[in-house]
Parts: sequence; structure tokens; C-alpha cells
Amino acid sequence: MKPFLSRLRALPFLPYAVLFLGIASLTRLALTLFTGTEKTPLALWPGIFVHGFGFDLATLTWLLAPMLLWAALWPTRWRNTRWQGGLRLVLFCVLAALLLFGALSEWTFWEEFATRFNFIAVDYLVYTHEVIGNIVESYPVVPLLGSVVALAAGLTWLFRRPIRTAAAPSTRAPGRVVYAALAFLLPWGAGQLSDIDQMQFSGNAYANELAGNGLMTFFAAYQRNELDYDRFYATLPTAQAAHILGELGVEREPLSHVLYPEENASEAFDPAHSPFKRPPRNIVLITVESLSAKFLGSFGNPDGLSPRLDALAKEGVLFTQLYATGTRTVRGLEALSLGTPPIPGQAIVRRPHNEHLATLGEILRRQGYETFFLYGGYGYFDNMNTYFAGNDYQVVDRTDFPKASVGFANVWGVADEFLFDNSLTQLDQAYAAGKPFLAQIMTTSNHRPFTYPDGRIDIPSPGKREGGVKYTDYAIGRFIDQARSKPWFKDTLFVIVADHCASAAGKTSLPLEGYRIPLILYAPDLLKPGRDDRLASQIDIPPTLLDVMGLPGDDYFFGISLFEQDEPGRPQNRRVFISNYQELGYLKDGKLVVLGPKQRVDTFQIDAKGDATPTATVPRLRDEAIAYYQSAFKAFKEGALKLDATPPR
Repeated sequence: MKPFLSRLRALPFLPYAVLFLGIASLTRLALTLFTGTEKTPLALWPGIFVHGFGFDLATLTWLLAPMLLWAALWPTRWRNTRWQGGLRLVLFCVLAALLLFGALSEWTFWEEFATRFNFIAVDYLVYTHEVIGNIVESYPVVPLLGSVVALAAGLTWLFRRPIRTAAAPSTRAPGRVVYAALAFLLPWGAGQLSDIDQMQFSGNAYANELAGNGLMTFFAAYQRNELDYDRFYATLPTAQAAHILGELGVEREPLSHVLYPEENASEAFDPAHSPFKRPPRNIVLITVESLSAKFLGSFGNPDGLSPRLDALAKEGVLFTQLYATGTRTVRGLEALSLGTPPIPGQAIVRRPHNEHLATLGEILRRQGYETFFLYGGYGYFDNMNTYFAGNDYQVVDRTDFPKASVGFANVWGVADEFLFDNSLTQLDQAYAAGKPFLAQIMTTSNHRPFTYPDGRIDIPSPGKREGGVKYTDYAIGRFIDQARSKPWFKDTLFVIVADHCASAAGKTSLPLEGYRIPLILYAPDLLKPGRDDRLASQIDIPPTLLDVMGLPGDDYFFGISLFEQDEPGRPQNRRVFISNYQELGYLKDGKLVVLGPKQRVDTFQIDAKGDATPTATVPRLRDEAIAYYQSAFKAFKEGALKLDATPPR
């Protein structure tokens, strides 16, 4: 035994490897215990830790690579000097602090998203002001960081002897060559033998995520922020995909009648095919941050978090089976402005060459509307200002609000009531100028750190998620009360919809209930109250709004007006699109088709509770899913989503 231990001590980088593997394994154990056996059955635990240890070893090779390179290049005269032992201790302590900080970050990330680091974490590195401010306002940062430093120092002191006495790397030429070769071969070999897709070892999404290593998933997400559909996903011949969409009623007619209205007659409002008494002149589209359907009393929540929204749902039309396209605000903004299925990787809002697309605002601006994007935060976050300004929306964010008009704000944005106050000012000005308007208002208060003004609701600030929901509900109700006194109210349709759910975690990679959001159409002078329990997608909202206004352009979108889908003679096409950054879901006829990288196609049967069970692939549904997602990707990549300024021939 002693000779074996002596050989181990002779390995110069062993203390650092043990430190990394120990913290990674303990992090996985802590997250698994926190998740619990209800979500991750005990039968899956061996797989979690066996696969997880493999991913940890693969990640370790990348950590050891710079150390091995140092061993190959470090001058001989600097080795085994008196200060080398102290330098090792310092390096060990710094590494321990960084790894412990990473473990703490993974804990908070898991608590919020129930996943290892993914593309959201990558984005958070870009928007440090909001993220750091959010952390400072949500957690006791100083005590936590102090604990990390103290624990790192304690580990260093505990293992000071093996760290100081570890053998120095060989100084001979053959040894240096071996170190240099290993610095490149180990990461390369790990990359060949391990792949982030190997995390999918079970049918349980929680277990698959727990098996991962946070550093590995972080860098995989960075690499996959933009995925080429044709390279990674199942495809169809272009003509076949177009034919399938045509059969589904997705014609995507040219927009020449919008660009050159003098050459084309406008569509007339048809009361026989519309639930509206007359077309609304104005649209106020309220996009609510993280408003899962499960928070509303209208969907069975007993906690009384949404009294104002529930009242508006009874007085308007409530859609109970509407699903968000993704898990991030940019996905919701993409769907609600562009009406296109989500493409893999980053949302179009975040991509280059996303200006002058056929967005709802761009189409209405060409028809004489004032179009606004109003946001309570800093609109540079997630590229929102650039995207909306590039698509002919007038952007108004917190930097444009008069200081006296903001009574409360946190790092994420001004409190929703003050956002709505400033929005009313813009809408009044548009009305006074004689212009019809579209205003898309993006709220922020239902977001960590969940702080808001005192005395508004019966949950003190900070009120966690429940307080955030109830305060936003209060602010929306207050806004509608104020709007009722405006001369433009009777001609305005208020659309209240979430950008995405508060959480999309579940036992499957695309848990259906993690995407269900409310949609309320409220226009008491124009629209009779009602309820629609049929499937609906977030991408159907832009064409629906153009349809009910009797304006041209609704047939251009991939989405289809909710009031046209069931007209006599039209194809029955109630379907839903849901996604994360790499998996693309298509729900129809009780089955969910999931397209994944490496041309993977999975199909699930969805029961009454929304739970998914693997089932045989249905070729027609598979081809419909591919046709939609492939065509949407090609349309953006090839510029077919842009409003073409060339006159028709």
C-alpha cells in the first residue's frame, strides 16, 4: 500500500485533480439530493454518478492541459526553489476558491432553471450589469463570498503537506515532450470519447442534467449558440417541405400589397368571420415577464395571486391552451413580433441581419401606424433595442423615462406601474397626433429580485415569485383602470400574454406544462367575453391581430390567425411549437414530435395531465415538424423574412 501511495504522491498534479473531482462530485450529490427522489428515482442515481464521473474526468483533461504545458515549458532553474511550495499553495487556494464559487453558482442556477449551465449562463456573462446587480439584490453576497474564501483557505491548510511535497515535474527532455504531448492529446481524446449529447442516458431530464458537468455544459452551450439546422437536424427536400406547409394553410403570400398599397386593395373587415363587432383601431400588447398559466386563478391556482387578470379574463376572451415557443424573453418577443417557429440556437432577436423583417410593427408602420416597444429595463439587454428599432418600432426604455416619473426601480427595471404610466404618455401623444398605434409593453417586475413598492399588495417586498406575480397583476389592473378614462380606450384591443413560463424544468427535455401561458384578449366595447380551450401557439398572435383589424399581411406569417384556423374550407391546423436552445418540439393531435441534433427525431404521447410517454413516430407529424422548422431556418438565413423593397414585376 505504501509504495502505491508513494507513487501517487509523485504525480505532480494529483492534488489539483483530487480537488476538482471532489468538488464536482459533491456538487452533483448536493444537486441530486436537492432535486429529490420524486423527480429523480433512486434507480437512476447510479447512472447519474457513473456518467457524471466520466464527464468530470473529460472536463479534468482541459483543466490539466495548461498545467501540463507549464510543466513542459517551465525553466529548470525555477523548479524546486524555496518559493515553489508557497506558489503551489497559492495556486491551490485560488483554484479551490474558483471551483467552490462555480459550485455555488451552479446551485443558484439549478434553483432557478433546474439545469446545468446552458446558453442562458453564456448570455449572463455578456450582460454583467443586470446579472451582478440581480445577484447582489437577491442574495447575501458578502457572507457567501466570505464563506467561499474561508473554505478554500481551510482546504488549502488541510492539504498543505501533500501540496508542498508533491514531486516537481521532470526536467528531462523526454519528460517535457511527454508533458507537451499530453497537454494536447488528453483534451483531444476526451473530446473524441465524450460528447454533451451523451448526457441523455435516460428518459428523465433531471437525471440527464445532473449527470453533466457545469464547465462542460457551459462551453458546449457557447459552441452551440448558433446551430445550423441543415447540418444538425433531420431535413426534407425543400419542395416537399413547401408542399406540406401549403397543405397546412401556410401560404406566406407576398407582402407587395403592404409595401405598395396603391397597387393592391386592402382586405375588408368581415364580421361574419370575426368575433369582433368592429375592428379595433389600436393594439396594446402587454408581454408579461415569466407569467406561467399555473399562477392564475383562471387556471385553477387557489392562492389569489391574479385577481385583476382573472377579472379581465372573464370580461374578455381567455385562451387556455396557448404555449410559449421558448424559455427566454427573446423567444417570446420573436414569436410575438415575427410569428415564426423558433430556430435552433439563439433567437432571431439576438442575431445579426435581423433588421427590416416582416414583423408586426414593420407591417403596421408601412400602413400609417405608430409602433412602440416600451420596456421597463435597459433595452440593450438581449439586443432588444437594436432589434425593435431596426424593425421600425419606436423604442422607449427606462433611460427615456423622466426621473420624476419613476417611483421605484431595481437593477432589472422600473416597477411595472411606472412603466405603464410612461406608456400611457406615449399612447396619449400618438392619439393626439391622430395616429392609430401598436404598443408592445414588456414588463419586468415578475423577475428576481422580486422587489416592488410597499403598500400595493398584501405580500411584502421582496415577495419571491408569488409577490412578483401579484404585484404585476396589480399594475396591469391599475393600467387598465387608467386607460378606461382615455378617449382611445373604446377602439383599443388589449392583448395580455406571457413571454414565457417561470420555469420549463421537468422530467422530459420539453415538458409541455412548462410552456403553457395565458392569453387574454380584452376589448369590452368590441369583443364579447368567451373562452377558447383549443390548442394555440404564440406565433399565431401577430397574424391574429392583423386579421381582426382587417388589415393586409396576416397571410405572410408562419403562424395562422386563431380566428381563421377553423373557418370552413381551411385545413385544421391546431398545433404548438415549443423549444429550448437545441431541441424543437411540435405538438399536434396529442403527440409531441421532438427534433434534436444529430438528426434525432423522438415522438411522445401526451396524456391529459401533460405528461409524455415515448411512442412510435408518426411519419406525417414528423414531416410537418421538419417542414416548419427547416423552412423557418432557411427563411431567416436566406433573407426571406425581410420586407423586400423591390417593386413587384
